[in-house]
Amino acid sequence: MSGSIVSVLVANRGEIACRVFRTCRELGIRTVAVHSDADENALHTRAADATVRLPGATPQETYLRGELIVKAAVAAGADAVHPGYGFLSENADFARAVLDAGLVWIGPPPEAIEAMASKTRAKELMGIAPLGTVTEADLPVLVKAAAGGGGRGMRVVRRLADLDAELTAARAEATSAFGDGEVFVEPYVEGGRHVEVQILADTHGTVWALGTRDCSLQRRHQKVIEESPAPGLTDELTQELHELATRAARAVAYEGAGTVEFLISSDGRPHFLEMNTRLQVEHPVTEAVFGIDLVALQLRIAEGEPLEPAPPHLHGHAVEARLYAEDPATDWTPQTGTLHRIAVPEGVRLDTGYTDGDDIGVHYDPMLAKVVAHAPTRAEALRKLAGALDRATIHGPLTNRDLLVRSLRHKEFTTATMDTGFYDRNLAELTQPAPDPLAPLAAALADTHGRSRFGGAWRNLPSQPQTKRYAMAGEEHEVHYRHTREGLSAEGVRVVHADAGLVVLEVDGVQRKFEVERYGDQVYVNATTLTALPRFPDPTAQLAPGSLLAPMPGTVVRVAEDLAVGAAVSAGQPLIWLEAMKMEHKITAPVTGKLTALHAVPGQQVQLAALLAVVEPT
Repeated sequence: MSGSIVSVLVANRGEIACRVFRTCRELGIRTVAVHSDADENALHTRAADATVRLPGATPQETYLRGELIVKAAVAAGADAVHPGYGFLSENADFARAVLDAGLVWIGPPPEAIEAMASKTRAKELMGIAPLGTVTEADLPVLVKAAAGGGGRGMRVVRRLADLDAELTAARAEATSAFGDGEVFVEPYVEGGRHVEVQILADTHGTVWALGTRDCSLQRRHQKVIEESPAPGLTDELTQELHELATRAARAVAYEGAGTVEFLISSDGRPHFLEMNTRLQVEHPVTEAVFGIDLVALQLRIAEGEPLEPAPPHLHGHAVEARLYAEDPATDWTPQTGTLHRIAVPEGVRLDTGYTDGDDIGVHYDPMLAKVVAHAPTRAEALRKLAGALDRATIHGPLTNRDLLVRSLRHKEFTTATMDTGFYDRNLAELTQPAPDPLAPLAAALADTHGRSRFGGAWRNLPSQPQTKRYAMAGEEHEVHYRHTREGLSAEGVRVVHADAGLVVLEVDGVQRKFEVERYGDQVYVNATTLTALPRFPDPTAQLAPGSLLAPMPGTVVRVAEDLAVGAAVSAGQPLIWLEAMKMEHKITAPVTGKLTALHAVPGQQVQLAALLAVVEPT
């Protein structure tokens, strides 16, 4: 028995660190955070009882430095380390270093991590051999990082000619995210569903299989929406998955929380993918349906306490959506900037590592929060979560909120006929702009009131209408309104009320409320984002046609081989690779033509909208 834990250091950041701290506080356990220079004022740093700086900003300098984290735990007087997920959570050497320092490791034994954390060794343990030499007959295949998870270091390859380039990209991404560039190749199952089983095992031989989770809605092989239990599985298949997961846990004498992941092919057969020897991002849906706290149980197991002989019964249905600072319509490009406001209605669970006014930087994953709904039935849970997200207040960089709402209401998802190709098929439909046509008028009326205490002056004589311009969903909108004896008026709309924060408009006898917030030129009207434009555009603010701008701040990791000014390029040809938020992003030629300028250099740090290259159309 390890004894009672008094102080826990979380070897992680952001949302998961805050989530572990929450349980520790409830149990009366002191908390210690580690933070990079970029995270000095992050929410997880502010939430902890004590903090230790890790000098540097990138993961390689900070959260991937196991020796620094162990030193921090000892210096802060912690007696246990919780790894969270990602970073070093599946690193056996780190687990050993924690134990060698006389600290309690809140995770499985290092030997179990070694057996299962490497996807290649896990498959060997389960009797599955990865592909060796890949031929045309093997396609499509999946290139996958042997260490870590979260979709990083993963690539689907459908053409043999692309394999070498994708292997190189996957190795680079895996090295950046996990400090381990080992990758392997396995068959890619088309049209499958991603289903997993939550495992919890104590040190006395008891293993719980806590239901199933469906995680089929994914982008870049990273989960977006997860739910428990996985819908539409037969009792026989569920039992088979439980038995396979339990067998995997017992095979490595597992202890603590872990997840065994499967791909269910269209014929209903389960294919073992991997075992994640850590807590998963989507663990809240399991907590909701079983009425448990998995972090509290992890702590109890680490203290040597036994589990009950059988797990609790499952009740209802839970669904989780991951809110990302990204633009799904432009290849899921991460977004950075100030998160001015984040709030969701009561009745759902919000797990986040951000609060109002925090900065979303370039070094880490762009997930802002997880929003979780629990209800008696699946239909009720989906409706509850979609409604909460729809009404959420999110002011800051662009997010995937609209995509999440539409996904939760999509027929393919509501009828549980989705698979891992859901976004490949439906992304264009789900990202069609649908801005509120009254939002520019509401913004203009609120702005007018905000600039004048009395809402503007009126005239006895007819006057020219007031005009304001806004950019909304990539298009420019011009709105007109007048100051009259009765107040503000606009053609076809009755202005019921207007002040700096609230506008009420009536159209065809129906009144609608618009909450308005402005931060500089950015205006948020309910769930619609606008940019206030100057009355007279600057004629000099023009870019040469074919200019390639950095879609986010980041680092140029490579430039296409033999690319030089004067080279002929084809539309869609990859030219430059940027790394930001632990992911690689390809910058491709917008048109077929000639490269007339190249400013990107490998290793160069670039800011948002920096000019990288120019392709002159032919």
